Amino acid sequence: MKSRVPLIYLVALFLLQTLVYSVSAEETKTIAPLELPRVDASFQPPYYSTTYEQPKEPKEGQLQIGVTYTLWIPEGLKEVRGIIVHQHGCGSGSCTGSVTAAHDLHWQELARKNGCALLGPSFHQAKEQNCRLWCDPRNGSSKVFVESLQKLAKLSGHPEVATAPWCLWGHSGGGFWSSLMQMEYPERIVAIWFQSGTAYGYWTNDEITAPEIPAAAMQIPMVANPGLKEKENKRFSRAWTGSLAMFKDYRAKGAPIAFAPDPRTGHETGDSRYLAIPFFNACLQQRLPDKVGAPLKAVEISKGWLSPLLSETMPVPYDQFEGNKAEANWLPDKAVAIAWLDFVKTGAVSDKTPPPAPTEVKVDAATGTITWKAGTDFESGIQAFLIERDGKQIGQLPEKPTNRFGRPLFQNMSYGDTPVLPLQKFEFVDKTAKPGKTYQYKVIAVNTAGVKSE
Repeated sequence: MKSRVPLIYLVALFLLQTLVYSVSAEETKTIAPLELPRVDASFQPPYYSTTYEQPKEPKEGQLQIGVTYTLWIPEGLKEVRGIIVHQHGCGSGSCTGSVTAAHDLHWQELARKNGCALLGPSFHQAKEQNCRLWCDPRNGSSKVFVESLQKLAKLSGHPEVATAPWCLWGHSGGGFWSSLMQMEYPERIVAIWFQSGTAYGYWTNDEITAPEIPAAAMQIPMVANPGLKEKENKRFSRAWTGSLAMFKDYRAKGAPIAFAPDPRTGHETGDSRYLAIPFFNACLQQRLPDKVGAPLKAVEISKGWLSPLLSETMPVPYDQFEGNKAEANWLPDKAVAIAWLDFVKTGAVSDKTPPPAPTEVKVDAATGTITWKAGTDFESGIQAFLIERDGKQIGQLPEKPTNRFGRPLFQNMSYGDTPVLPLQKFEFVDKTAKPGKTYQYKVIAVNTAGVKSE
């Protein structure tokens, strides 16, 4: 009898995984895909999009949920050096909110600064569909992702898009997806930000098939960023425990990873972008090759900064750290180290520098419509624009900046760190202007730290 127990256990475990983490092709066919909202991008720089429809007769290993990929490339960029992937989480709400990911002005500024493109995937996951069908890339989303880049390379006229390296930002199921892509394509990944999600705790508990971990995967800079409120939350506690366990294991292996708990949030993304963006910026500057198409530069771990785990201690240069290096947070440079300390204390990052001043202010005298161009504050993003007429403020755009999950922004943010529709335009109508009278207008930018442009 005893000799049969292991076999019975293995069979039961296999059946359990099959029932919980798989959806039959017949079942998938009966579920109508999620219909995503459309985004009007007529006032934005070039966007390129490709869609994979939900297959009518899905085969084993083939993606069973449709997906749309939207790519933004900065105007005038000659060669795309890398791609910043903003991968949403599970559920129809996350999928719907993701359609604006490539339209985010702050993330676009990171891309522009580093000669990169910004990619927003949007899965057509209906409420009844199993998220694991896409967030486990071995179920087809890995193959489709790579194919989409080949299609987008042709659509955009940038062949290098097909082979460019990636920064992976993943929220919840997107972090699950990123942690498995890490094992499949380590040589193509510049850095990873795990926003309340990783598959690590699932494969270590034998709930999914454990991947092989190549040595190259442990050379990728990473940040695990759960919300402190997830720690005691019945639904989301695994985001905390899985992220912490992953950090300890990977750091013991020498991987360049930091643990950055958000003291203000639960599973929502909050103000994490104010640390994620400078983290990616540092990694892109250190790792992107001088020549497009060449291999990524290796991470110089000994040039990083270290701080004890679960502390609010200012990080110090690697060679000055007196504790156990294999248990300490690793950060790529001093600037990120300072931002990390600010974030783990407050849930955001402070900024005293002014945003770029708006340019090319134009007025349509017939309608009173004022338009302008504006760069995005790299450190803090944009909260609003103040409109002055003859030296006096006559309006603000938006009139009341909002953000349920963090600092008020020009582009109000969703639960998953994407702009809320409809997208704001750089446009204000002076309804009190008198026909035939000449005015002098000025537009002032205000960043999310409350600092005005000069």
